[in-house]
Amino acid sequence: MGTCLILLGLLSICSLCFSQECDQEFIENVDFLGSDITTLYSLDARHCQQLCTEHPSCLFFTFLRHDWTRDNSNFYCYLKSNPSLKPNVQIPLQGVTSGFSLKNCPSELQQPCRSKLYQNVDFPWADYKSLFTSSDEECQRVCTQDPHCRFFTFVNGDFTPETIRYKCHLKHSWSVPRSPVKREVGAVSGFSHKLQKTQYFGTVCQGKLLLNTDIPGHDIENLPAASAEHCRALCTDKPRCTYFSYTSDNFQCYLKGNPSVMVTRAKVGVTSGIPVHFCQMDNSWLLVSHEGVSFQGSDLRFESMDDPDTCQRTCSTDPLCQFYTYFNESYSNSAFRGRCYLKRVITAPAPPKVKKLNNVVSGFSLKSCV
Repeated sequence: MGTCLILLGLLSICSLCFSQECDQEFIENVDFLGSDITTLYSLDARHCQQLCTEHPSCLFFTFLRHDWTRDNSNFYCYLKSNPSLKPNVQIPLQGVTSGFSLKNCPSELQQPCRSKLYQNVDFPWADYKSLFTSSDEECQRVCTQDPHCRFFTFVNGDFTPETIRYKCHLKHSWSVPRSPVKREVGAVSGFSHKLQKTQYFGTVCQGKLLLNTDIPGHDIENLPAASAEHCRALCTDKPRCTYFSYTSDNFQCYLKGNPSVMVTRAKVGVTSGIPVHFCQMDNSWLLVSHEGVSFQGSDLRFESMDDPDTCQRTCSTDPLCQFYTYFNESYSNSAFRGRCYLKRVITAPAPPKVKKLNNVVSGFSLKSCV
């Protein structure tokens, strides 16, 4: 119960952040000291601000720029929040930029076009494919046209060793929401009907589901998912995923990678399938409400509502909300009954690491620019 009360307090605090004004300005060479909730890598203050905006509880941030010299923490993006809803301590500090979430700026919530190329900056890790291209511009074009690519690093003609010059490394981060899933009587959960779709395929495909069928082995990742269709969306989003198996009793999505063979066997309660390739994913999985299912954490805020349909509509009209959980009159804890929890996770392109490296160029896909 104590944990629940703490959670309620934090959620109430978070709900207050939406009453604050929109503040898009950056503050150069000023640190918002303390109040850190997590640290991510970022390219610049604008990207760090986008990560803060998409994080469910971030209200403000401090970014360590390329000219930060005190240590090797360049490109650190410190996401921050506190009960006062604003930085308690601001101190002068060379090499940092601070600012605020854009949660209260509805016109700024769309994925921005990131066409800039970053010279002598590397995105280590997250690679799923590499090839040789004649220039960084061509590497960016390849990334834009590849359905899985969200950012890239190109090795230019002056790099050492010579054997990997002109190599274009395509990289991936999740664009489909992920959340822990729990079976709870009295809970109803679902997704926003307006989740951002891929902008580069017109044709809609459904993929293939195999009921009461397991594909054993070849696991590359295990994630929670609300349904087999949600699992299929996760497999479609993962470059190395060739097929998947989903177990409905524990909401587990097993992403598998073997492009050579697919051996199936009958198994009750397991749904397997094949992802969608080079077409728009069918969005029917977003329209399903899951009775007796709760999405855990990632709360933006909660509101009191009469029914789960109103909760779903509220999530779909809120540009920040990706998924929701509603607690109806049969939920065991009366304090939660009638509450609609609006939720999201970061799905902006986010390199797992950023560092300085001579003679490489990094950048993002231009899919959001069309």
